[in-house]
Amino acid sequence: MSKVLEQLRGGLVVSCQANPDSPLRDPLTISRLALAAEMGGAAGLRIQGFEDVAAVRAVTNLPIIGLTKTDRADTEVYITPTAAEAVKLADLGAEIVALDATLRPRPEPLAKMFEAVHAAGALVMADISTLDEAMNAIEQGADIVGTTLSGYTPFSRQLSGPDWELLNELREAGLPFVAEGRLNTPADAAKAMRYGAAFVVVGSAITRPDVVTGWFAQAMRE
Repeated sequence: MSKVLEQLRGGLVVSCQANPDSPLRDPLTISRLALAAEMGGAAGLRIQGFEDVAAVRAVTNLPIIGLTKTDRADTEVYITPTAAEAVKLADLGAEIVALDATLRPRPEPLAKMFEAVHAAGALVMADISTLDEAMNAIEQGADIVGTTLSGYTPFSRQLSGPDWELLNELREAGLPFVAEGRLNTPADAAKAMRYGAAFVVVGSAITRPDVVTGWFAQAMRE
């Protein structure tokens, strides 16, 4: 594994993102969330959008996993769908670029995107939803895969919690992987490490108070 992946190994990556309608939706606010995560012991950060990546890069030296979220009429692929976006993230200082590596129809071939990211000096984190997608991504040249999209494709398990079975499948297949998705407690993060994850990404439970408030409010209504 590369120096950056070794730096992240065994650590917590905090995803600092905010929906367009969130009061936290501001690059300066995202950079402060990132600094708070660093203060708490984060080994790295997962950041969405060019402005946010630039803002966070300006205030911290922690490794950044950069991505975009782009709605397109020609594809369901949402996370960093084009090589141009991926390369710009690398140019802005993201050491790792995350992109959708599902088997859904896509605007550009995966191999072309991976090559572009590597040429820009960054690594590829392939967000997948199934073991087959993970195996394909590694074969195409991804540096590591992430369980990010499990539950968000029609052919993956639809679960309210983490996809532990997928983590186990990835471990048994000997693939380098990141645990991400619905890991909402410290116990979940620790369990993911026991399942063989290189590192763990947690977002909503740490950096989205509007979402966490909703969890509490919903539970109290039930």
